[in-house]
Amino acid sequence: MDAPRYAGIDVSKDHLDVHLRPEGTAFRAGTDEAGLASAVARLVGARPALVVLEATGGYEAPAAAALAAAGLPVAVVNPRQVRDFARGAGKLAKTDRLDAAVLAHFAEAVRPPARPLPDAEAAALAALVARRRQLVEMRAAEQNRLGLARAAVARSVREHIAWLDGQIDRVGRELAAAVEASPAWRAKDDLLRGTPGVGPVVSRTLLAELPELGRLSGRRIAALAGVAPVARDSGRRSGARSIAGGRAAPRCALYMACLSAVRYNPVLRAFYRRLLGAGKAVKVAQVAAMRKLLTILNAMVRDNRPWDPALAAC
Repeated sequence: MDAPRYAGIDVSKDHLDVHLRPEGTAFRAGTDEAGLASAVARLVGARPALVVLEATGGYEAPAAAALAAAGLPVAVVNPRQVRDFARGAGKLAKTDRLDAAVLAHFAEAVRPPARPLPDAEAAALAALVARRRQLVEMRAAEQNRLGLARAAVARSVREHIAWLDGQIDRVGRELAAAVEASPAWRAKDDLLRGTPGVGPVVSRTLLAELPELGRLSGRRIAALAGVAPVARDSGRRSGARSIAGGRAAPRCALYMACLSAVRYNPVLRAFYRRLLGAGKAVKVAQVAAMRKLLTILNAMVRDNRPWDPALAAC
């Protein structure tokens, strides 16, 4: 029996570099329609057990979608994981061709799970959530500039802030319309927003950026969002636990939700105050409250069960 093949694809704006293990076959294709079709056809013929690409800010999406549509198992992975793997393997040089080879080696050695890509509705919702976040960040930057702006440019900055306010409102309305148009999204949104401390922005961020909500265990969903403590022990030394990795957008949304929940959600408020009373640092208590809130929301979506303080307190 032939050994299973593993493919790594380094994606840039203009081309794809593909590497197949174990034979070491490599080729380059364009990212236009013809180049992508050619690369997919060659990979379909090679029948790899797994194809791995890095998340590259959206450039990987067309290639991943085309590969998945052709029936190939695809995993889109965190670039930091791959760079750490490369350093551990002693591969310090970096070119597109070498990166593809590292990705193929990562696929063979680590074998990250191939996950189905989001459908068109989910992708559209995620794009709107990301765009709203970008606009809010731009507005914050302009508001910071306004405090130091000279009179010659202050008017321009104020006008840009007003324009950004309008854009944020427009994208917010589009988000609301997208959720309302989908019965499945609407049902989950209603469930999440029934929880004290969870508003529309937090709910829609979790729906768009954490589609695994309700499908994984509490421990795994916490790790995916980056709110699970990571051990740092060695020999007799027991290091302080801290969070690391995970998806930044859901984690930021949970943080904002917890600022409200520890004041107005009776379950989270009691949990948070108990930790503070036990001498825990504020940040430690906040992260623990974020993790507890996410675990509760995960169970609610999994069981299609509305907020119930008695069950949440268990």
